[in-house]
Amino acid sequence: MFPMSPTDHRPVVAAQRRERMRTRLLATALALAAEQGMEAVTIDAVITRAAVARGTFYKYFDTPAALIQEVGHEVSDALIRAMHPAAERMEDPAERVTAGVRTVLRLARQHPQLGGFMARSGWPVMDVTHSFFKLVGHDLTLAIDTGRFAAMSTELALSTMAGTTIGAMHAIITADLPEDFPEQTAAAVLRALGLPAAEAMTLATAALATPALDIESLLASHTD
Repeated sequence: MFPMSPTDHRPVVAAQRRERMRTRLLATALALAAEQGMEAVTIDAVITRAAVARGTFYKYFDTPAALIQEVGHEVSDALIRAMHPAAERMEDPAERVTAGVRTVLRLARQHPQLGGFMARSGWPVMDVTHSFFKLVGHDLTLAIDTGRFAAMSTELALSTMAGTTIGAMHAIITADLPEDFPEQTAAAVLRALGLPAAEAMTLATAALATPALDIESLLASHTD
């Protein structure tokens, strides 16, 4: 009998190396956008900060815009994964919208780099086919159709919610604000969408646990 050949780990090692480099580029873009805004994410800035060759950048991304787009997807996917377990137990779409606003702002406060990226990039920075828009848009449409929110287009409701939330993120990362600022913001969003003030405050102050976020690899410094 012939001796068994040892397992060839080279493909696995190569795949792990590629994923580490991809994460390094994403983390660099996130940090640059968080600190200075989208315009700071240039190829020169990314390769200098990540300490990689220009050719390495092009192995993963065609343009800085494509890189930022991928960061936006990673951030949004992570937020959806974090919020989904609690949201799926909520039957009221207005409650899900409220929980989403509160959770995003709490996580932005806990992770300043994340908050800076979302605020300065105008997050969400992905196309409207992304699952974020589908999920949030569905809740907004359902709340409007069932009379929970005032009659308006889903686009207007989404703009109202997202615009207020982004403005609140700017405030959170630049000012010392009360601990309940996310709740105050959520209540303001609900009032703008047509809920009475008392009900808006009740929903905005209901018990809500802040979930863990699984993109620590992007929020950490990468030097390997």
